[in-house]
Amino acid sequence: MSMNFSNPVTTQTWTNGRHLVRCVKVIQETWDVRTFCFMAEQPVLYFFKPGQFVTLELDINGEQVMRSYTISSSPSIPYSFSITVKRVPGGKVSNWLHDNLSVGDELAVHGPVGNFNAIDFPADKILMLSGGVGVTPLMSMTRWFFDTNAAVDLEFVHSARTPRDIIYHRELEHIFSRIDDFRLHIICERDKELNQAWAGFRGYLSDAMLEMMVPDFMDREIFCCGPTPYMEAIKRILRERGFDMDRYHEESFGATPSDVQEEALELAEQAEAEAEEIDASELIRVEFTGAGKSVQIQPGETVHAAAAKLGLHIPKACGMGICGTCRVSLTSGNVEMDHNGGITEEDIEEGYILSCCSRPVGDVEVDF
Repeated sequence: MSMNFSNPVTTQTWTNGRHLVRCVKVIQETWDVRTFCFMAEQPVLYFFKPGQFVTLELDINGEQVMRSYTISSSPSIPYSFSITVKRVPGGKVSNWLHDNLSVGDELAVHGPVGNFNAIDFPADKILMLSGGVGVTPLMSMTRWFFDTNAAVDLEFVHSARTPRDIIYHRELEHIFSRIDDFRLHIICERDKELNQAWAGFRGYLSDAMLEMMVPDFMDREIFCCGPTPYMEAIKRILRERGFDMDRYHEESFGATPSDVQEEALELAEQAEAEAEEIDASELIRVEFTGAGKSVQIQPGETVHAAAAKLGLHIPKACGMGICGTCRVSLTSGNVEMDHNGGITEEDIEEGYILSCCSRPVGDVEVDF
């Protein structure tokens, strides 16, 4: 794709919302991991906070599917952004992306959003802990620190299954060979059966291993991302040491755990039982001005649920206030919004809400 950068007046800056982008590059990182790079038709400066994510809007066999991925590139390379995706056995979206998304394809993305980022938690001394493809947000942060000559003392500890599963291996070696205050530690779970020589740490990250690699880890701001069991193990180590968990930050985006889903089911049944006892005077009116429709809902129901009752489809991906896909404008009234980083303070000030986790407090009007 040829780009015209000669007229800076026409260059736009990225803001949270829905954007059409085109895939301009596909990079095979490892045998089952690919990076997809995106740009806009007209130059867009893709600034975001390193560690944030986007939600892809995909058409898979005629069905609209939304899926969120961390941005793995750095905003220091501003005219494009990338996501890095591991092919998951049986994974509907990851397999589709690997098998179908090619250079030249256009799609819509929502974002960028997310509380897990390097800008909101500045520190002089940082420890990054990652497992597998969880390295992506930490790679975005590291690239940003490297490109901006940040005065940061960085310890980077990455766990991979085998030597051939180390994502960004060459780039990590390059970055960490050039700055004295950047130190790289890679752990491979195993290497024998694949005949791959590995001279570094083997097994799973343990308290003793962490102590050996990063003796002053208790003094650092910690950013962690990886599979849930990996993050739980890290938190166990830190809590046992008495680490100040206010200085621990994790990327927790992923499938809703089954216990959360069960809890949601119980709450729904409970709400149904309580609904019969609710007086009509307690019902709340939600008006969708764009559609010219309104509905009455029970206290505690979400704006998204109200829309669904009218057959209005507000796009959503996570249902937990993380991805930012279901953002709408609240034009009248108040809501209680229990989000998880899927909306910025600026958006809230401008009157936006996430419909999946916003419960009206009294009658409201929504622009949808």
